Amino acid sequence: MADYINQALFGIYPYVALSVFLIGSVVRFDREQYTWRSGSSQLLRRRLLMVGSNCFHVGVLAILAGHFVGLLTPHEIYTGLGLSVENKQLLAMAAGGVAGALCFLGLTLLIYRRLVDPRVRATSSAMDIAILLMIYAQLILGLASIFVSAQHLDGGEMLKLSEWAQRLVTLRAGAAQVIADVAPVFKLHILLGMTIFLLFPFSRLVHIWSAPVGYVLRPYQVVRRRGAAVARGR
Repeated sequence: MADYINQALFGIYPYVALSVFLIGSVVRFDREQYTWRSGSSQLLRRRLLMVGSNCFHVGVLAILAGHFVGLLTPHEIYTGLGLSVENKQLLAMAAGGVAGALCFLGLTLLIYRRLVDPRVRATSSAMDIAILLMIYAQLILGLASIFVSAQHLDGGEMLKLSEWAQRLVTLRAGAAQVIADVAPVFKLHILLGMTIFLLFPFSRLVHIWSAPVGYVLRPYQVVRRRGAAVARGR
């Protein structure tokens, strides 16, 4: 029975979650484009938003990039470049710890603002609050995993997690069996992460697909006083 549960949670559920994540995002963009937004509450209360949002976004982007590279890069590549498995784990723990702490600070401010400020709370849906709290729990699990990894500095657990992720994306069998004996904190981290992917299309997180890459290269906006503009028009 334990093998069946392990296979369902870590061999089948990830494919279900990722399928809903991709297909659901396309369907929502096609059918509900007016809901495709971040739902900013900046006009309601600016205080805490800028610091919290910047810390959160910088931290979470660094974490996502680290997970993507760390999990999906075959170990033959980085060992061939002179980076040992043990040093890669230490690098991941250090970089993940810094990015996680920054993200934790930002998310704490954002959650406090959304739950405490009456106007922001009034414009927040149940899904808005649920997603924030789930990301918060996911972040805490990720930070807790650093202390577990510190007890296994040989990189063995990291190799199992990488093998699991690489088997999933390459559609190879046996992914669930690879992580059958990893620490519970890693399994909870995976399950909650897959659940966030599952709920992604039904939340405001869809605005991630519309990341304003061109914003950095945008031209300056010219703003004039109304009186001066009228005078020039004369």
